[in-house]
Amino acid sequence: MSCTTILVGRKASNDGSTMIARTEDGHFDVKKLIVVNPKDQPKKYKTKISHLEIELTEKPMRYTACPNVDPKQGVWAATGINEANVGITATETITSNPRVLAADPLVEYKKAKTRREKDVPGGIGEEDIVLLVLPYVRTAREGVKRLGKLLEKYGTYESNGIAINDVNEVWWLETIGGHHWMARRIPDDQVVIAPNQFAMDAFDLKDAFGKQAANLCSEDLEEFIRENHLDLNQDGTFNPRNIFGSCRDMDHVYNTPRAWFMGRYLTPVSHRWEGPEAEFTPESDNIPWGLRPDRKVAPEDVQYLLSSHYQGTDYDPYINRDTGKRGMYRSIGINRTGVTTICQIRPDVPDAIKGIEWICFGSTTFGAFLPFYTAVSRVPDYLSRITLDASTENYYWSSRLIGALADSCYSASVQNIERYQLAVGTKGREIIREYDEKMIKGGDFSLTEEANEKLSAMAEKETTSTLNKVLQTASEKMKNGYNLADN
Repeated sequence: MSCTTILVGRKASNDGSTMIARTEDGHFDVKKLIVVNPKDQPKKYKTKISHLEIELTEKPMRYTACPNVDPKQGVWAATGINEANVGITATETITSNPRVLAADPLVEYKKAKTRREKDVPGGIGEEDIVLLVLPYVRTAREGVKRLGKLLEKYGTYESNGIAINDVNEVWWLETIGGHHWMARRIPDDQVVIAPNQFAMDAFDLKDAFGKQAANLCSEDLEEFIRENHLDLNQDGTFNPRNIFGSCRDMDHVYNTPRAWFMGRYLTPVSHRWEGPEAEFTPESDNIPWGLRPDRKVAPEDVQYLLSSHYQGTDYDPYINRDTGKRGMYRSIGINRTGVTTICQIRPDVPDAIKGIEWICFGSTTFGAFLPFYTAVSRVPDYLSRITLDASTENYYWSSRLIGALADSCYSASVQNIERYQLAVGTKGREIIREYDEKMIKGGDFSLTEEANEKLSAMAEKETTSTLNKVLQTASEKMKNGYNLADN
């Protein structure tokens, strides 16, 4: 699953929040937003892809999720925030290399070839991780440790990065081969950018096997590196990217340009991103994993980055002149995204309303991010009752329709798209502010569901209005247009 991830430490954000965000760039997967209440969490879970059964004996908590509407490939819960205000986004598909994958092979499902043999289950993967971790952890650190134990016990059939946050910390875990892993607490004053590559460029092994203040890993990681001659670093440095990651020509088309664009936006002053003396180019393999932004970062900055398409550069696929570079790199905002969320945990409000999840369905370039409270037992129908058939009656399909129509006439539609995104963002913040004040003053935190209904109604109104405008523009720009006065 190709995706783009952004992580924001609490001292890097404008209001002290931690944020984890990711585009889920599948294959036009139809997604919905739901709340999983404890009674709905399975006691015995069987994966679809790897045919693995796992007993879930602990008492689960309530959590939000964005699963697939079609369950034939499994849950694919994608992201969510639980009632302890822990968020997760899983997963960012990452790269590896043959040395790692040969030393610790991925754990893939093996179907029996004869009746006498038995099927061999595979490991866990993106399909499963949110469901197996989020309901059972009360801090981000607990989430990392729980996932690490699951990886060591069952293995994984794919290489992934997973982000977990709470009100104080943001952690990033990357899998290494089938059973190994490493995780870092991101520095509070940094923003992390991860575009489908093994991302970590530093790790403190001494801390990981000592105090574990900001580094965690599988118990035998040092031996695994040494015994399999994996370390390619020179001069005593320890860069995990050089050990576990990749450096392929395809990375320079698909992955590193996205990191370049995000870094360019976050640090336009403190680093040089363009020109003959650029520190980093779109094809640099050494773009930092974490950057201290030149100014504080708000959710709107994250939204901008995750909806970007190299605007302001010669690589923009929508630029109206041939630059010779147009569309040569994979954009962050891409057509096949199913859902994108920002899990924001706020420090300056009561626990009952700390969790805010910003959700955008379909291509982020054309969609709008809607905030909603996560401390609820249900989600409005406009966000949760999504059908497999296209419809204008829900947020997912309306967003998809807007994107498909506006893409074909971008220059004529972009003004309406920008107005739409601004309207949903502004009015969404107004409603959150209104209900924050109302609940803090009155003490009735059950009003979160009322607030979400109001947010949903607002989004439906703005989305329908924009769909009408974009449809009119797309109709006017059809290639078979002809008037009697044209002859």
